[in-house]
Amino acid sequence: MNGNQKKIAILGATGSVGRQAASVAASRAYSVDLLTAGSDLSGLLELCSALSPRAVAIADENKREELSEALSGSGIRIYSGAEGILEAIADSSAEVFINSILGEAGLMPTLEVIKRGSRLALANKESLVIAGDIVMNSARESGSEIIPVDSEHSAIFQSMKAGRHSEIKKILLTASGGPFYGKSAEELSGVTLADTLAHPTWKMGRKITVDSATLMNKGFELIEAVHLFGVAPSKVEVIIHRESILHSAVEYIDNTVIGELSSPDMRSCVQYAVDYPDRCESATEPLDLIKLSRLTFAAPDREAFPLLSLASDMIEAGGAMPAVMNAADEVAVAAFLEGKIGFTDISKTVISTTDRMYSARSHTSLPDIITSDREARIYAREAVRALAKQSI
Repeated sequence: MNGNQKKIAILGATGSVGRQAASVAASRAYSVDLLTAGSDLSGLLELCSALSPRAVAIADENKREELSEALSGSGIRIYSGAEGILEAIADSSAEVFINSILGEAGLMPTLEVIKRGSRLALANKESLVIAGDIVMNSARESGSEIIPVDSEHSAIFQSMKAGRHSEIKKILLTASGGPFYGKSAEELSGVTLADTLAHPTWKMGRKITVDSATLMNKGFELIEAVHLFGVAPSKVEVIIHRESILHSAVEYIDNTVIGELSSPDMRSCVQYAVDYPDRCESATEPLDLIKLSRLTFAAPDREAFPLLSLASDMIEAGGAMPAVMNAADEVAVAAFLEGKIGFTDISKTVISTTDRMYSARSHTSLPDIITSDREARIYAREAVRALAKQSI
């Protein structure tokens, strides 16, 4: 199938994954029906010029007038605000929606796409972390197809084509280990923001780069895998793989391991999710195994990076606990990026918040989960203020 036969929407188009999706859209000649952004007006206008979408939506209501002026006479329809983004999704004629919105803000757009019964190319892992059961049940009811865009989950999705679900022994979820692989808990107390943002392999947004450094991101991906692939948390094993070439694998009951290897480039994951089940030529760099020479693997240090184990505990606890963990992490990472707390204070904030809100494990409805999310943010901000005072 030719690329220009696909009509897509990119939600969160100005972020790291969104821009890579835009690059794929240009190279594959996809027809772009809708672009959305949070508040990056200049980035959105740049993409409008490159991709000529039918419609755009910006979450920041204060940017609507300026956006309207900039696009005057273009014929591009404009939406604004959180509700405007949902309206734009409902009005869109896209076949595939790439959701690369960052954080909790991506949940309602995910559910809106699913309500349509459209294909969802999902890069917003928080949708599944916060409300995984609700998202997956809704997709089953509507017939919406969810194809993961995260490199790890794309690899698992592809590897699962080699066998039946009943034949899965375990999922091998690979992790780069981030910039602090090999450091002890004591050494981590002195790392800086600049150190944290220096990821060894991937070029990502600031928030996800911090989450990679704490291994919180891998905890999110563990929860995501449980929901996407219908396996118990105990069947997901995290393995450190520094080269980021084996993007994840599936071990079957006959002890055969099937994995997906490629150069680390999110564009290949985006293209696969849009073109699936077809495989098409790609602009990404081919993998040279001879030049690569070797691949290495190791177990994660759960003592130095406690948020990985916390994620396992939270998905086991169930209810709103993964949402509580995510909310606390968003608050803590924002505080770290603003220089208010240290690196190890991130995990302290998240752990103290989940401890305080453990009763939320009984909250399973979407309104209750959202209420727990809001409450967790309040407690996390209190924890941040207390930790900030200690550092003065």
